[in-house]
Amino acid sequence: MLTKKQSELLRFIHERLKETGVPPSYDEMKDALGLHSKSGIHRLIVALEERGFIRRLPNRARALEVLRLPDSTALPENGRSRGFSPSVIEGNLGKVRAWPAGGSGEEDERATISIPVMGRIAAGTPITALQNRSHTISLPPDMLPPGEYYALEVRGDSMIEAGIFDGDTVVIRKQDTAETGDIVVALIDDEEATLKRLRKRGASIALEAANPAYETRIFGPDRVRIQGKLINLVRKY
Repeated sequence: MLTKKQSELLRFIHERLKETGVPPSYDEMKDALGLHSKSGIHRLIVALEERGFIRRLPNRARALEVLRLPDSTALPENGRSRGFSPSVIEGNLGKVRAWPAGGSGEEDERATISIPVMGRIAAGTPITALQNRSHTISLPPDMLPPGEYYALEVRGDSMIEAGIFDGDTVVIRKQDTAETGDIVVALIDDEEATLKRLRKRGASIALEAANPAYETRIFGPDRVRIQGKLINLVRKY
């Protein structure tokens, strides 16, 4: 599964190659996708290459080859995706409902709940979150309040002072709102996802690391979408 920006870039490159036989420049790709810097394009190209959609040809400047297109969507005539609704998390999520106090005769059902691990999340230099369900983890329902849940593997060290380390698995309740101080999965520009503490500063949103080596990043409210709130954490020793 591709994010909106990955899908748009893939289509833009594909259509330009069909029209001219020459890949677009980074500046052209940046302008076409409305990004602020070429570093964002570089991240998208790396992500597309890692997923097997494109290949960078060696010893040739700007040389890109489109290997395949997403099976689930057709290319529109203008080469830009329309109606694609990006989300870091898709698929069946683990659900926890409120249980009545005392015995209910449902001990077996209540023993564990399966939480799908949907990929990786950055706690450091932003990486694109995966959207592929890889495996599941099991937790007792009494460790989680009611809601829908997914899990992500943490990559990076920007949240170490909040007790979140590289290699941990964070359990996230799916929700699109959060309060100041919550640790959230934030999707930035429909392109990159990160795990950070949310701070609301007037009309702006600050994504705050828990490591003094990392700067707080501040965005306009239209650039950040909340994908869920951290509820629990699983660590392997």
